[in-house]
Amino acid sequence: MTKKDFYDILGVSRSATPDEIKKAYRTLAMNSHPDRNPGDKEAESRFKEAAEAYEVLRDPNKRHIYDQYGHEGLQGTGYQGFSNFDDIFSSFSDIFGDVFGFSSGRRSYRRRPSKGADLRYDASITLEQAAKGTELDLEIPKTETCAHCNGTGAEPGTSPEICKTCGGKGQVYRSQGFFTISTTCSHCRGSGQVISKPCNHCKGSGNIVRKKKLKVKIPAGVDTGATMRLTGEGEAGDLGGPPGDLYVFIDIKTHESFIRQGDDLYIEVPISFVQASLGTSISVPSLDGDVDLEIKPGTQPGEIYTIKGKGIKHMRSNGHGSLNVGISVKIPKKLSKEQEDLLLRFAQTTKESVKTSSRQKKKLFNF
Repeated sequence: MTKKDFYDILGVSRSATPDEIKKAYRTLAMNSHPDRNPGDKEAESRFKEAAEAYEVLRDPNKRHIYDQYGHEGLQGTGYQGFSNFDDIFSSFSDIFGDVFGFSSGRRSYRRRPSKGADLRYDASITLEQAAKGTELDLEIPKTETCAHCNGTGAEPGTSPEICKTCGGKGQVYRSQGFFTISTTCSHCRGSGQVISKPCNHCKGSGNIVRKKKLKVKIPAGVDTGATMRLTGEGEAGDLGGPPGDLYVFIDIKTHESFIRQGDDLYIEVPISFVQASLGTSISVPSLDGDVDLEIKPGTQPGEIYTIKGKGIKHMRSNGHGSLNVGISVKIPKKLSKEQEDLLLRFAQTTKESVKTSSRQKKKLFNF
């Protein structure tokens, strides 16, 4: 079944700002919230659709992938969406608690282990590296689970205790009319647990910050905008949850000689007007070294010669693109007497009107 467009679900344009996206989601979630529409299956469906759309569009990395490749691109990153209402309420507790001000007493909003945030790294590589493939050495500052306390935040030999203020729920409740208003417990900050003896290494956070060195293989044929996903190399998860992922975005540096056009390359090569007129054999640079090119007589400025197989390697199939050679014709700014005489004789044969130099006029006068 074809999935609906996330922007259409939220009723926003593709250029919508994060604030506009959040505002649209608030309105949809409030109107279709299960507590306001008990037993309404269509409302539940709208509520889930809106949550899934917001989960993707609020995240810059997921939104970039969705804008480029749609739902199929998200599936390629391993994104699964939400499995139930508890996942939705847990992920967006700030919206449901602080903005809507209502919740169902049947649900617990205690903070649970959650996946860490994804990281983005922008890698700039040369055209040669993109054409042949390369391996990058990255140094990424990131949070990781504290090995001393295994992410619990408590000094080894001790354990976190249930928060007495909220009874381990992570939320405190008070009734108001038909609704129960929930707010995050200020004592445990929503975790439902209190650490009496914090870990000496991470100071009770469960995570530490350090720089991690990674090697990333870049395949031959990669182009600007390509994304490499490194599973589990993002930020550490909260409360012992799994780590996020690292997304490496590729940017190809501008080359001094070649212009890339898909998997083809373009280069401009100058020749003299004599070579263009009579034809010649020239040496043309490529990413694999110089190649010979036969210039046919009568070649015009701007004419393009194609050398197949000398472009960029195809990423998803065998073979390479082409090298397109654009011809520019050099016109000499100064001529020797002999050269000028020869050109004048040529002009006489074609009966073309040309400007005569002072020395040629003198020669004609003396003659």
